[in-house]
Order: sequence, then structure tokens, then C-alpha cells
Amino acid sequence: MKSIQRISALAIVLATVMSLSACDNMTRRQRDTAIGAGIGAAAGAAIGDNALSTIGGAAAGGLIGNQIGK
Repeated sequence: MKSIQRISALAIVLATVMSLSACDNMTRRQRDTAIGAGIGAAAGAAIGDNALSTIGGAAAGGLIGNQIGK
């Protein structure tokens, strides 16, 4: 059951990242924020056992990506 949840979470993250790649008119900061959120969500899903870790990873990754994109 846990493997199905991880695969589902990874599929959602992958679909989100792929959909964001279509936004070519983003600023560098927006792009870095989106990439950071995607990577953080994937890391949170791989490490944690619940959706809260995925959301927390996405939030932390987005924040880090936003600050790097300055």
C-alpha cells in the first residue's frame, strides 16, 4: 500500500513539474520557485510516508528556490 502511495505522489509531482515547463514567460525567480517546489515535493514524497511530508517538501523547496532566484 505504501508503494502505491509513493508512486501516486511521484506521478502527481511529475505531472505538475511537466505542466509548469509550458510556462516559458516566467521570470527567473518564478521558474526557480517552481523547480524548487517540484524537487522539494519529490524529496518529501520519497522520504515521508504521508501527504504532509510531500506538502512540506514542496513548501520548503519553493521557499529555497524563491530565495535562490533573487
